[in-house]
Amino acid sequence: MHWIALQAQPERACAQAPSGLGTGVADTAGLADATTALGWWALQFTPKVALAGPAVLLEVSASERLFGGREPLVQRLLGAGRPAVGVRTAQAASSLLALALLQLNPGACRGIDSLPLALLADARTHLATLERIGCTRWGDLRALPRGGVARRFGAALLDALDRAYGLKPEPYPWLVLPEVFDLALELPAPVEAAPALLFAAHRLLAQLQVWLRARQQGVLALELAWEMDARRDTAARGQLLLRTAEPTLDMGHLQRLLAEHLARISLPAPVLALRLRSVETTALAGASASLLSDALRAGDSLVQLLERLSARLGPAQVLRALPCADHRPEHMQVWLAACPAGQ
Repeated sequence: MHWIALQAQPERACAQAPSGLGTGVADTAGLADATTALGWWALQFTPKVALAGPAVLLEVSASERLFGGREPLVQRLLGAGRPAVGVRTAQAASSLLALALLQLNPGACRGIDSLPLALLADARTHLATLERIGCTRWGDLRALPRGGVARRFGAALLDALDRAYGLKPEPYPWLVLPEVFDLALELPAPVEAAPALLFAAHRLLAQLQVWLRARQQGVLALELAWEMDARRDTAARGQLLLRTAEPTLDMGHLQRLLAEHLARISLPAPVLALRLRSVETTALAGASASLLSDALRAGDSLVQLLERLSARLGPAQVLRALPCADHRPEHMQVWLAACPAGQ
């Protein structure tokens, strides 16, 4: 067994999308967001991913062969592309040992027996009593008579110690991706202007991208909803349905579409919370390689350009011609919206 523990840095806990989305709201739930995003992202390496408090645990022994061995897998895991800016990592033969090493500085561990008991979660409630008998490290606890430890502190402490040393299996409820992306974000302060909601939506879009990549899907429709101050004599909820002509993972494009739509919305009351929900997704087709360099292909596609223009000017102002089988010049084509309303 080989376990890897990951933990987002608290000061940088806000998930960041690879496309460079930032955050403009206080990081009140950033650590939980980043932990969930790390867990979703880690599922590409192994199906055995579990959330353990602020940390993410991966059991990768069964996946090593798929990546060419342990070292290539670990190098890829620790490389670029993680959905959190700063991540601490630790590796060990057991999950509890990996979690303990995660709390130490690199190279500070001189052996498993020398680890402080404070790093073993099940021992923390008994630390004062254990210290009085001179038991401060994992090795000290392991050297005590097992019968006496079980009677005084309970069998759970011995069970945790055995699991930490790899003597017993470590069962976990493995992480499963939700079928529908639905994430809420409470704003740190009321927002009175609709365009300002875009800053708060950055984190939700970043989480959406991680979820889509884990499912190998693109989004076709999503809903951004907001809850307003119920003390005002207005509607308590508003929403915006955003559709795209083709499935996309490009959160930058979705961000620009949201900006165009939000610029045309007037809020009747301050917004207190946001919720982003996936309405329609589909599997992404594999991309073909191109002879053109990335520099030559940079910029929005035609579809993305039409969607942005339609959002800015209105669907009735961006039209496409549909040929008709009619010999009369004025009836040889009809003009339709390039992007139907709602896109």
